[in-house]
Amino acid sequence: MNRLQKLTNQLQTTDNEEQKSFEIVNTSGQSSQNISNTALKLGQDEFLFSSESVNEGHPDKLCDLVSDAVLDACLAQDPTSIVACETAAKTGMVMIFGEITTKAKVDYEAVVREAIKNIGYDDAKKGIDYKTCNVIVAIEQQSPDITQAVHGVGLSKSDEELGAGDQGIMFGYATDETPELMPLSHILATKLGKRLTDVRKQGICQWVRPDGKTQVTVVYKNVNGRMVPQRVHTILISTQHADGVSNAQIREDLLEKVIKYVVPSKYLTKDTLYHLNPSGRFVIGGPHGDAGLTGRKIIVDTYGGWGAHGGGAFSGKDPSKVDRSAAYASRWIAKSLVASDLCSRCLVQLSYAIGVAKPLSVYVDTYGTNKVSMNEIYSKIDSNFDLRPGLIRKELQLRRPIYNKTAAYGHFGRSDNDFLWEKPKRM
Repeated sequence: MNRLQKLTNQLQTTDNEEQKSFEIVNTSGQSSQNISNTALKLGQDEFLFSSESVNEGHPDKLCDLVSDAVLDACLAQDPTSIVACETAAKTGMVMIFGEITTKAKVDYEAVVREAIKNIGYDDAKKGIDYKTCNVIVAIEQQSPDITQAVHGVGLSKSDEELGAGDQGIMFGYATDETPELMPLSHILATKLGKRLTDVRKQGICQWVRPDGKTQVTVVYKNVNGRMVPQRVHTILISTQHADGVSNAQIREDLLEKVIKYVVPSKYLTKDTLYHLNPSGRFVIGGPHGDAGLTGRKIIVDTYGGWGAHGGGAFSGKDPSKVDRSAAYASRWIAKSLVASDLCSRCLVQLSYAIGVAKPLSVYVDTYGTNKVSMNEIYSKIDSNFDLRPGLIRKELQLRRPIYNKTAAYGHFGRSDNDFLWEKPKRM
Protein backbone atom coordinates (compact mmCIF):
# COMPACT_ATOMS: atom_id res chain seq x y z
CA MET A 1 0.00 0.00 0.00
CA ASN A 2 1.55 3.34 -1.06
CA ARG A 3 1.81 6.46 1.08
CA LEU A 4 -1.24 8.19 -0.40
CA GLN A 5 -3.43 5.12 0.12
CA LYS A 6 -2.29 4.83 3.75
CA LEU A 7 -2.99 8.50 4.32
CA THR A 8 -6.43 8.20 2.74
CA ASN A 9 -7.30 5.27 4.99
CA GLN A 10 -6.12 7.14 8.08
CA LEU A 11 -8.14 10.25 7.30
CA GLN A 12 -11.29 8.70 5.88
CA THR A 13 -14.38 8.63 8.05
CA THR A 14 -15.77 5.12 8.08
CA ASP A 15 -19.25 4.59 6.67
CA ASN A 16 -20.54 3.11 9.91
CA GLU A 17 -19.28 5.92 12.10
CA GLU A 18 -22.07 7.10 14.34
CA GLN A 19 -23.57 10.37 13.17
CA LYS A 20 -23.21 13.16 15.66
CA SER A 21 -25.89 15.73 16.32
CA PHE A 22 -25.16 19.30 15.26
CA GLU A 23 -26.66 22.51 16.48
CA ILE A 24 -26.64 25.63 14.37
CA VAL A 25 -25.09 28.44 16.37
CA ASN A 26 -26.31 31.65 14.75
CA THR A 27 -24.01 34.29 16.18
CA SER A 28 -25.25 37.16 14.02
CA GLY A 29 -25.84 40.20 16.15
CA GLN A 30 -24.74 38.50 19.37
CA SER A 31 -21.99 39.73 21.62
CA SER A 32 -18.82 37.69 21.94
CA GLN A 33 -19.86 36.72 25.49
CA ASN A 34 -22.76 34.67 24.06
CA ILE A 35 -20.55 32.56 21.79
CA SER A 36 -19.61 29.14 23.13
CA ASN A 37 -16.54 29.49 25.33
CA THR A 38 -15.62 25.87 24.63
CA ALA A 39 -15.30 26.56 20.92
CA LEU A 40 -12.78 29.31 21.60
CA LYS A 41 -10.49 27.28 23.86
CA LEU A 42 -7.27 26.08 22.30
CA GLY A 43 -4.84 23.49 23.59
CA GLN A 44 -1.06 23.50 23.68
CA ASP A 45 0.42 24.30 20.24
CA GLU A 46 -3.08 24.68 18.76
CA PHE A 47 -4.04 27.63 16.57
CA LEU A 48 -6.83 28.75 14.23
CA PHE A 49 -6.45 29.07 10.48
CA SER A 50 -9.16 30.11 8.03
CA SER A 51 -9.53 29.66 4.26
CA GLU A 52 -12.24 30.97 1.96
CA SER A 53 -13.62 30.00 -1.43
CA VAL A 54 -16.10 31.46 -3.91
CA ASN A 55 -18.57 29.79 -6.26
CA GLU A 56 -18.41 29.94 -10.04
CA GLY A 57 -21.22 32.52 -9.95
CA HIS A 58 -19.16 34.99 -7.94
CA PRO A 59 -18.48 37.96 -10.27
CA ASP A 60 -14.70 37.55 -10.08
CA LYS A 61 -14.97 33.82 -10.79
CA LEU A 62 -17.33 34.51 -13.68
CA CYS A 63 -14.53 36.62 -15.14
CA ASP A 64 -11.93 33.88 -14.58
CA LEU A 65 -14.21 31.38 -16.31
CA VAL A 66 -14.79 33.68 -19.28
CA SER A 67 -11.06 34.38 -19.67
CA ASP A 68 -10.22 30.67 -19.62
CA ALA A 69 -13.09 29.88 -22.00
CA VAL A 70 -11.52 32.29 -24.48
CA LEU A 71 -8.10 30.68 -23.93
CA ASP A 72 -9.52 27.20 -24.54
CA ALA A 73 -11.33 28.33 -27.68
CA CYS A 74 -8.02 29.58 -29.11
CA LEU A 75 -5.99 26.52 -28.09
CA ALA A 76 -8.63 24.13 -29.46
CA GLN A 77 -7.96 25.43 -32.97
CA ASP A 78 -4.35 26.59 -32.62
CA PRO A 79 -2.24 25.04 -29.83
CA THR A 80 0.45 27.68 -30.41
CA SER A 81 -1.92 30.54 -29.53
CA ILE A 82 -0.42 33.29 -27.40
CA VAL A 83 -3.17 34.53 -25.09
CA ALA A 84 -3.48 37.12 -22.33
CA CYS A 85 -7.21 37.70 -21.90
CA GLU A 86 -8.74 39.73 -19.09
CA THR A 87 -12.45 40.06 -18.29
CA ALA A 88 -14.50 42.69 -16.49
CA ALA A 89 -18.19 42.39 -15.61
CA LYS A 90 -20.90 44.61 -14.21
CA THR A 91 -24.69 44.83 -14.50
CA GLY A 92 -25.71 43.72 -17.99
CA MET A 93 -22.16 43.91 -19.35
CA VAL A 94 -19.12 41.68 -19.86
CA MET A 95 -15.95 42.98 -21.49
CA ILE A 96 -12.94 40.94 -22.61
CA PHE A 97 -9.71 42.76 -23.34
CA GLY A 98 -6.05 41.95 -23.77
CA GLU A 99 -3.59 40.54 -26.27
CA ILE A 100 -4.16 37.43 -28.39
CA THR A 101 -2.03 36.19 -31.28
CA THR A 102 -3.60 33.12 -32.88
CA LYS A 103 -4.48 31.46 -36.16
CA ALA A 104 -7.81 30.39 -34.66
CA LYS A 105 -11.04 31.92 -35.93
CA VAL A 106 -12.95 32.54 -32.70
CA ASP A 107 -16.38 34.08 -32.24
CA TYR A 108 -15.46 35.76 -28.98
CA GLU A 109 -18.97 37.00 -28.25
CA ALA A 110 -20.41 33.50 -28.58
CA VAL A 111 -17.69 32.08 -26.30
CA VAL A 112 -18.44 34.70 -23.65
CA ARG A 113 -22.20 34.08 -23.73
CA GLU A 114 -21.76 30.31 -23.53
CA ALA A 115 -19.48 30.63 -20.49
CA ILE A 116 -22.04 32.80 -18.69
CA LYS A 117 -24.82 30.37 -19.63
CA ASN A 118 -22.89 27.40 -18.24
CA ILE A 119 -22.61 29.12 -14.87
CA GLY A 120 -26.39 29.48 -14.72
CA TYR A 121 -26.90 33.19 -15.32
CA ASP A 122 -29.96 33.00 -17.57
CA ASP A 123 -32.06 35.76 -16.04
CA ALA A 124 -31.19 39.36 -15.22
CA LYS A 125 -32.89 38.87 -11.83
CA LYS A 126 -30.09 36.45 -10.91
CA GLY A 127 -27.40 39.03 -11.66
CA ILE A 128 -26.91 38.86 -15.44
CA ASP A 129 -28.56 37.20 -18.46
CA TYR A 130 -26.27 35.54 -21.01
CA LYS A 131 -28.86 36.15 -23.76
CA THR A 132 -29.25 39.91 -23.36
CA CYS A 133 -26.05 41.20 -21.73
CA ASN A 134 -23.79 43.54 -23.68
CA VAL A 135 -20.51 41.85 -24.71
CA ILE A 136 -17.58 44.14 -25.46
CA VAL A 137 -14.46 42.78 -27.21
CA ALA A 138 -11.22 44.79 -27.08
CA ILE A 139 -8.51 42.37 -28.21
CA GLU A 140 -5.17 43.21 -29.85
CA GLN A 141 -2.16 41.11 -30.83
CA GLN A 142 0.75 40.56 -28.44
CA SER A 143 3.49 43.18 -28.60
CA PRO A 144 6.20 42.05 -31.06
CA ASP A 145 8.80 43.18 -28.51
CA ILE A 146 7.56 40.51 -26.09
CA THR A 147 7.14 37.88 -28.82
CA GLN A 148 10.73 38.11 -30.04
CA ALA A 149 12.10 37.93 -26.49
CA VAL A 150 10.05 34.89 -25.50
CA HIS A 151 9.57 32.94 -28.72
CA GLY A 152 12.40 34.26 -30.88
CA VAL A 153 12.24 36.21 -34.13
CA GLY A 154 9.70 34.44 -36.31
CA LEU A 155 8.86 32.08 -33.43
CA SER A 156 12.25 30.45 -34.02
CA LYS A 157 13.04 29.21 -30.50
CA SER A 158 12.76 25.49 -29.69
CA ASP A 159 11.00 24.18 -26.57
CA GLU A 160 14.38 24.00 -24.85
CA GLU A 161 15.18 27.63 -25.71
CA LEU A 162 11.76 29.16 -25.05
CA GLY A 163 12.08 32.05 -22.63
CA ALA A 164 9.79 32.94 -19.76
CA GLY A 165 6.89 35.16 -20.78
CA ASP A 166 7.71 37.62 -18.01
CA GLN A 167 9.69 37.97 -14.84
CA GLY A 168 8.16 36.86 -11.56
CA ILE A 169 8.08 34.50 -8.60
CA MET A 170 5.82 31.45 -8.28
CA PHE A 171 5.09 29.16 -5.34
CA GLY A 172 3.91 25.59 -4.87
CA TYR A 173 2.80 24.00 -1.60
CA ALA A 174 1.94 20.54 -0.33
CA THR A 175 1.08 19.08 3.07
CA ASP A 176 0.29 15.55 4.21
CA GLU A 177 -2.77 16.55 6.26
CA THR A 178 -5.24 15.38 3.56
CA PRO A 179 -5.20 12.70 0.84
CA GLU A 180 -5.05 15.49 -1.74
CA LEU A 181 -1.86 16.73 -0.04
CA MET A 182 -3.59 20.08 0.41
CA PRO A 183 -4.55 22.14 3.48
CA LEU A 184 -7.76 20.90 5.10
CA SER A 185 -9.14 24.42 5.62
CA HIS A 186 -8.79 25.13 1.90
CA ILE A 187 -10.12 21.74 0.75
CA LEU A 188 -13.24 22.04 2.91
CA ALA A 189 -13.99 25.63 1.87
CA THR A 190 -13.56 24.67 -1.79
CA LYS A 191 -15.71 21.53 -1.55
CA LEU A 192 -18.46 23.42 0.28
CA GLY A 193 -18.54 25.93 -2.58
CA LYS A 194 -18.65 23.17 -5.18
CA ARG A 195 -21.47 21.45 -3.28
CA LEU A 196 -23.46 24.70 -3.28
CA THR A 197 -23.23 24.70 -7.06
CA ASP A 198 -24.14 21.02 -7.26
CA VAL A 199 -27.32 21.36 -5.15
CA ARG A 200 -28.34 24.28 -7.37
CA LYS A 201 -27.68 22.65 -10.73
CA GLN A 202 -29.11 19.28 -9.64
CA GLY A 203 -32.28 20.90 -8.31
CA ILE A 204 -31.72 19.65 -4.74
CA CYS A 205 -32.11 23.18 -3.37
CA GLN A 206 -34.10 25.16 -5.91
CA TRP A 207 -33.78 28.42 -3.99
CA VAL A 208 -29.97 28.57 -4.43
CA ARG A 209 -28.65 31.10 -6.95
CA PRO A 210 -25.19 31.17 -8.62
CA ASP A 211 -23.28 33.64 -6.41
CA GLY A 212 -21.86 32.47 -3.10
CA LYS A 213 -18.89 32.31 -0.75
CA THR A 214 -17.66 29.90 1.90
CA GLN A 215 -15.10 30.09 4.69
CA VAL A 216 -13.80 27.44 7.07
CA THR A 217 -11.77 27.91 10.25
CA VAL A 218 -9.86 24.84 11.42
CA VAL A 219 -8.13 24.21 14.74
CA TYR A 220 -4.63 23.00 13.92
CA LYS A 221 -1.82 21.61 16.02
CA ASN A 222 1.81 22.15 15.07
CA VAL A 223 3.62 18.84 15.56
CA ASN A 224 7.29 19.34 14.73
CA GLY A 225 6.43 21.38 11.65
CA ARG A 226 3.54 19.18 10.49
CA MET A 227 0.09 20.74 10.42
CA VAL A 228 -2.34 18.33 12.11
CA PRO A 229 -6.05 19.29 11.94
CA GLN A 230 -7.91 18.81 15.23
CA ARG A 231 -11.45 19.96 14.47
CA VAL A 232 -13.49 22.48 12.52
CA HIS A 233 -13.99 25.60 14.60
CA THR A 234 -16.30 27.69 12.35
CA ILE A 235 -18.11 27.31 9.04
CA LEU A 236 -19.35 30.39 7.20
CA ILE A 237 -21.56 30.20 4.11
CA SER A 238 -23.11 33.14 2.30
CA THR A 239 -25.15 32.10 -0.72
CA GLN A 240 -27.32 34.06 -3.09
CA HIS A 241 -30.93 32.90 -2.88
CA ALA A 242 -34.33 33.33 -4.46
CA ASP A 243 -36.53 36.03 -2.99
CA GLY A 244 -39.09 34.66 -0.54
CA VAL A 245 -37.22 31.68 0.92
CA SER A 246 -37.01 31.85 4.71
CA ASN A 247 -33.75 32.13 6.60
CA ALA A 248 -34.78 29.04 8.57
CA GLN A 249 -35.06 27.03 5.34
CA ILE A 250 -31.71 28.35 4.15
CA ARG A 251 -29.99 27.34 7.40
CA GLU A 252 -31.57 23.89 7.47
CA ASP A 253 -30.70 23.09 3.85
CA LEU A 254 -27.15 24.39 4.15
CA LEU A 255 -26.54 22.27 7.24
CA GLU A 256 -28.20 19.07 6.07
CA LYS A 257 -27.52 19.11 2.31
CA VAL A 258 -24.24 20.97 2.06
CA ILE A 259 -22.20 20.90 5.28
CA LYS A 260 -22.99 17.35 6.40
CA TYR A 261 -22.45 16.13 2.85
CA VAL A 262 -18.95 17.64 2.63
CA VAL A 263 -17.35 17.86 6.08
CA PRO A 264 -16.36 14.55 7.72
CA SER A 265 -18.27 14.20 10.98
CA LYS A 266 -15.06 13.52 12.89
CA TYR A 267 -14.11 17.19 12.41
CA LEU A 268 -17.46 18.58 13.65
CA THR A 269 -18.26 18.90 17.33
CA LYS A 270 -21.14 20.24 19.41
CA ASP A 271 -19.14 23.46 19.72
CA THR A 272 -18.59 24.05 16.00
CA LEU A 273 -19.89 27.48 15.08
CA TYR A 274 -22.07 28.05 12.00
CA HIS A 275 -22.66 31.40 10.32
CA LEU A 276 -25.17 30.62 7.59
CA ASN A 277 -26.14 33.63 5.48
CA PRO A 278 -25.35 35.95 8.40
CA SER A 279 -26.31 39.07 6.40
CA GLY A 280 -29.93 37.90 6.50
CA ARG A 281 -30.61 38.65 2.83
CA PHE A 282 -28.62 37.91 -0.34
CA VAL A 283 -30.98 38.20 -3.32
CA ILE A 284 -28.98 40.65 -5.45
CA GLY A 285 -25.82 38.89 -6.59
CA GLY A 286 -23.46 38.24 -9.46
CA PRO A 287 -22.23 41.23 -11.49
CA HIS A 288 -25.36 43.15 -10.46
CA GLY A 289 -24.27 43.07 -6.84
CA ASP A 290 -20.53 43.58 -7.37
CA ALA A 291 -18.24 44.25 -10.31
CA GLY A 292 -16.03 41.34 -11.35
CA LEU A 293 -12.46 41.17 -12.64
CA THR A 294 -10.17 38.36 -13.74
CA GLY A 295 -7.44 37.43 -11.28
CA ARG A 296 -8.87 38.75 -8.01
CA LYS A 297 -9.23 35.34 -6.34
CA ILE A 298 -5.64 34.10 -6.48
CA ILE A 299 -5.66 32.70 -2.92
CA VAL A 300 -8.91 30.83 -3.60
CA ASP A 301 -7.22 29.43 -6.72
CA THR A 302 -4.20 28.10 -4.83
CA TYR A 303 -3.81 27.12 -1.17
CA GLY A 304 -6.30 29.14 0.83
CA GLY A 305 -3.68 31.36 2.44
CA TRP A 306 -1.17 28.62 3.25
CA GLY A 307 2.32 28.65 1.81
CA ALA A 308 2.89 31.79 -0.22
CA HIS A 309 1.82 33.46 -3.46
CA GLY A 310 3.88 35.35 -6.01
CA GLY A 311 0.95 37.59 -6.97
CA GLY A 312 0.43 36.46 -10.55
CA ALA A 313 -3.03 35.28 -11.55
CA PHE A 314 -3.68 32.25 -13.77
CA SER A 315 -6.85 32.58 -15.82
CA GLY A 316 -6.72 33.81 -19.40
CA LYS A 317 -2.98 33.09 -19.74
CA ASP A 318 -1.44 30.58 -22.13
CA PRO A 319 1.41 28.39 -20.76
CA SER A 320 4.19 30.65 -22.02
CA LYS A 321 3.21 32.81 -19.05
CA VAL A 322 5.19 31.40 -16.12
CA ASP A 323 2.70 32.96 -13.70
CA ARG A 324 0.62 29.93 -14.63
CA SER A 325 2.91 27.19 -15.95
CA ALA A 326 5.63 27.61 -13.31
CA ALA A 327 3.04 27.77 -10.53
CA TYR A 328 1.75 24.42 -11.79
CA ALA A 329 5.33 23.10 -11.90
CA SER A 330 6.11 24.27 -8.37
CA ARG A 331 2.98 22.47 -7.07
CA TRP A 332 4.13 19.38 -9.02
CA ILE A 333 7.50 19.50 -7.25
CA ALA A 334 6.02 20.11 -3.80
CA LYS A 335 3.47 17.32 -4.16
CA SER A 336 6.13 14.92 -5.45
CA LEU A 337 8.38 15.63 -2.46
CA VAL A 338 5.60 14.96 0.05
CA ALA A 339 4.17 11.97 -1.82
CA SER A 340 7.67 10.46 -1.93
CA ASP A 341 7.88 10.78 1.87
CA LEU A 342 10.90 13.06 1.67
CA CYS A 343 9.10 15.59 3.87
CA SER A 344 5.69 16.08 5.45
CA ARG A 345 5.13 19.61 4.22
CA CYS A 346 6.94 21.94 1.87
CA LEU A 347 6.93 25.21 -0.01
CA VAL A 348 8.69 25.57 -3.37
CA GLN A 349 9.59 28.91 -4.94
CA LEU A 350 10.71 29.46 -8.54
CA SER A 351 11.74 32.74 -10.17
CA TYR A 352 12.20 33.75 -13.80
CA ALA A 353 13.34 36.60 -16.08
CA ILE A 354 11.56 37.53 -19.31
CA GLY A 355 13.11 35.82 -22.32
CA VAL A 356 15.41 33.64 -20.19
CA ALA A 357 14.80 29.89 -20.24
CA LYS A 358 16.32 28.65 -17.00
CA PRO A 359 14.84 29.74 -13.66
CA LEU A 360 16.89 32.29 -11.76
CA SER A 361 16.36 30.46 -8.47
CA VAL A 362 14.80 27.39 -6.87
CA TYR A 363 14.02 27.43 -3.14
CA VAL A 364 12.47 24.79 -0.88
CA ASP A 365 11.24 25.17 2.72
CA THR A 366 10.22 21.92 4.44
CA TYR A 367 9.39 23.65 7.74
CA GLY A 368 11.79 21.25 9.43
CA THR A 369 9.87 18.15 8.29
CA ASN A 370 12.46 16.85 5.79
CA LYS A 371 13.47 13.21 6.30
CA VAL A 372 16.57 13.49 4.12
CA SER A 373 19.11 16.30 3.83
CA MET A 374 18.19 19.47 1.98
CA ASN A 375 21.09 18.81 -0.39
CA GLU A 376 19.42 15.51 -1.35
CA ILE A 377 16.06 17.25 -1.87
CA TYR A 378 17.61 19.83 -4.21
CA SER A 379 19.47 17.06 -6.02
CA LYS A 380 16.24 15.12 -6.58
CA ILE A 381 14.51 18.23 -7.93
CA ASP A 382 17.41 18.86 -10.30
CA SER A 383 17.42 15.28 -11.60
CA ASN A 384 13.63 14.89 -11.94
CA PHE A 385 12.35 18.27 -13.16
CA ASP A 386 13.44 20.42 -16.09
CA LEU A 387 12.09 23.84 -15.16
CA ARG A 388 12.62 25.64 -18.46
CA PRO A 389 9.19 27.02 -19.52
CA GLY A 390 9.11 25.14 -22.82
CA LEU A 391 9.86 21.83 -21.10
CA ILE A 392 7.28 22.47 -18.37
CA ARG A 393 4.73 23.10 -21.11
CA LYS A 394 5.77 19.93 -22.90
CA GLU A 395 5.81 17.58 -19.88
CA LEU A 396 2.51 18.82 -18.46
CA GLN A 397 0.94 19.01 -21.93
CA LEU A 398 -0.18 22.56 -21.34
CA ARG A 399 -1.13 23.38 -24.92
CA ARG A 400 -4.40 21.48 -24.56
CA PRO A 401 -7.75 23.32 -24.06
CA ILE A 402 -8.06 22.23 -20.40
CA TYR A 403 -8.18 25.55 -18.62
CA ASN A 404 -11.85 26.43 -18.27
CA LYS A 405 -12.32 23.63 -15.74
CA THR A 406 -9.40 24.91 -13.66
CA ALA A 407 -10.97 28.34 -13.29
CA ALA A 408 -13.39 27.47 -10.47
CA TYR A 409 -12.90 25.31 -7.34
CA GLY A 410 -9.12 25.41 -7.34
CA HIS A 411 -6.24 24.65 -9.68
CA PHE A 412 -4.68 22.21 -7.21
CA GLY A 413 -5.75 19.21 -5.13
CA ARG A 414 -8.12 17.84 -7.78
CA SER A 415 -8.14 14.40 -9.37
CA ASP A 416 -8.93 15.40 -12.96
CA ASN A 417 -6.79 13.33 -15.35
CA ASP A 418 -5.94 16.42 -17.38
CA PHE A 419 -4.25 18.06 -14.41
CA LEU A 420 -0.87 16.36 -14.84
CA TRP A 421 0.74 18.59 -12.20
CA GLU A 422 -1.36 16.66 -9.66
CA LYS A 423 0.31 13.35 -10.62
CA PRO A 424 3.42 13.23 -8.40
CA LYS A 425 6.72 11.78 -9.45
CA ARG A 426 8.09 9.05 -7.19
CA MET A 427 11.58 10.05 -6.17
